[in-house]
Amino acid sequence: MSHNTWIHKVSRLGVRPLVNTAVTPNQITTLRLACGIASAALVASGEASLIAWGAGLFLVSMVLDRADGELARLSGKTSPWGHRYDLIADSLSNALIFVGLGIGLRDGFFGLWSIPMGFMAGSAVASILWLVMRAEALQGARAAEISGSGGFDPDDGMLAIPVLIWLGLSQILLALAAIGAPAFAVFFFLKFRKFLFSGEASTD
Repeated sequence: MSHNTWIHKVSRLGVRPLVNTAVTPNQITTLRLACGIASAALVASGEASLIAWGAGLFLVSMVLDRADGELARLSGKTSPWGHRYDLIADSLSNALIFVGLGIGLRDGFFGLWSIPMGFMAGSAVASILWLVMRAEALQGARAAEISGSGGFDPDDGMLAIPVLIWLGLSQILLALAAIGAPAFAVFFFLKFRKFLFSGEASTD
């Protein structure tokens, strides 16, 4: 993932005043995770107003996701554990929003099928993050990075979640996620399969 996307630039401005304070990158990661979990819970409620608030909170969690790394780099507080914690928080937050969406749409077009659809999308997202951690454990940091362009990277695709929810397209979002997330997980596995299961950790 790039460190200079538009979201990174916004986050960088926000965390710059925190560089010489007691606030740590891991604290921001924890806040990101808390926002991600709360967002999923609000979306899972099925109430239109709460779903809208949940979408907004998920957007906040995405900004915080970039903010922790920006603070770590600006303050010189980067660490292997912090990077791994960030990936775990990403995995849980991004997976749970789809699980929550599936639960919240249980009375909609797909009926109770929306619940397994949400779990399918969430599981696929979690598996992608597991593959990233596996690749980095074997080949070093950012071994599984996929570059972006135009100030956006592939992970910024998650911005579609709050946008589509606010546009009243939650059902379409769920259908796209249930198909697209597993498809991307397969693509990711095939792209990096040559070293994912090599069994030889990087010494870099």
